[in-house]
This record gives sequence, C-alpha cells and structure tokens, in this order.
Amino acid sequence: MPALDLSGKRVLVTQSSEFMGPALCDVLRELGAEVIADERALDDPAVPQQMIDAAARVDVLLLNMGIPAPTTRAHEVTDDEWREAFAHMVDPLPRFARALLPQMMERRSGKILLIGSASALRGIKRTSTYCAARGAQVSYIQALGVELAPYNVQVNAIAQNFVENPTYFPPEVQANPAFQERLKREVPLGRLVSQKEDAMFAAYLCSDAANCFVGQVFPVCGGWVAR
Repeated sequence: MPALDLSGKRVLVTQSSEFMGPALCDVLRELGAEVIADERALDDPAVPQQMIDAAARVDVLLLNMGIPAPTTRAHEVTDDEWREAFAHMVDPLPRFARALLPQMMERRSGKILLIGSASALRGIKRTSTYCAARGAQVSYIQALGVELAPYNVQVNAIAQNFVENPTYFPPEVQANPAFQERLKREVPLGRLVSQKEDAMFAAYLCSDAANCFVGQVFPVCGGWVAR
C-alpha cells in the first residue's frame, strides 16, 4: 500500500486530456483512486450537471481548468476575448457547485480542488484577461472553502506556473533559449516543476491527510511567487 492511499475515492477530473489532466489521472490511479476522466470543454452550461449525473457519487472534484492565455495588450482586449476566458474558467464553477454540493453536504464529506494559476497572485503584462479570470477563480475558491468547512467539505486550489505541461510549456517552448534564460532569471528553482511533483501534491490535497485545509491557495511555481 502506498504511503498516500486514495483507495475507494471516486475522483472526477475535468479537461482530462489537457493541461495537467493526463498527469493527474496517472498519479491518482497509481495511488488507488477510481478516476472518472472527462475530456469535455466546460463552456457549455449543461456539461457540469451532465458530468455529475453520469458519475453519480463523487468524492473529489478535481477542476483541471485551462485555456491558452491570450497575450493581448490591455487596451485592445475585446469583449469576445474576455467572455471566452470567463466562460471556460469561471462560469463553470457555480454550475459545478449546484450539481455536486448537495450530495457532499448531505454526506458531510468531500473535496474540491482547483488547478489554477499563479498569475492570479502576480501580474503578468499582456495577460490581463487571463489573470482576471484566474483571479476570479481564486476568490471563488476562498469563499466556497469557508462556507463549506462546517460540512466537512474541503475546497482548495493550486496556483501554478512554470510547471511542465503541454498547454503552457510544451517541448518547443522549453527548448527555446530565450525561455531557458527567462527560467533562470525569474524562477528561483531554476527549472520547471515536473508534472509528477505537481500531481503528487494535488493527490495529497485530495486525500484525508489534507482535511485541515480550508479555502487555501497553494502556489506551486518554483518560487516565482511566494504567497
């Protein structure tokens, strides 16, 4: 039996083929979880309820949510760009809450973990739309966490950056000398956080060993942001 045991946990992973999805699913399965991997985009308002209905019991909702970050200058951001980012990364949150929280509150157990971005904690130029959507995620998670703590439902988030993944740091980006110099300059760790390191921390937060965390936002970014 592994030191971190998720046997018997039904974990629903969203956007399972993108961002951190494949690494999360692999690690969770290695640790004994029953993984329900759903690849669908989340901008369709009906999808969250459909996911929960199909899964039935969900012990852990792992909100793996990401889109390629627009790099538009702030004064050129369009309404369409703004709406698209929020439609994919913010609007699904209350829909999942309506679909899932009644069963967790009734059982008085459950976990929701958001895989978010450290861009919510530190500004990045030419990414105002993306940072705003990621910041909204963080505020929502913090509010939901304190509301659900009395029901023994823990809601937390990982705010990551400079973590190896195909959405934001694919091999061609990692091989770029300019990116390698940026990594040395901006990230105290001096390298990308590996997918396995990030996924193992997520698995810990999904486990009963992490029952004491309430509305917490944990930076996983090699020291790029410290809070």
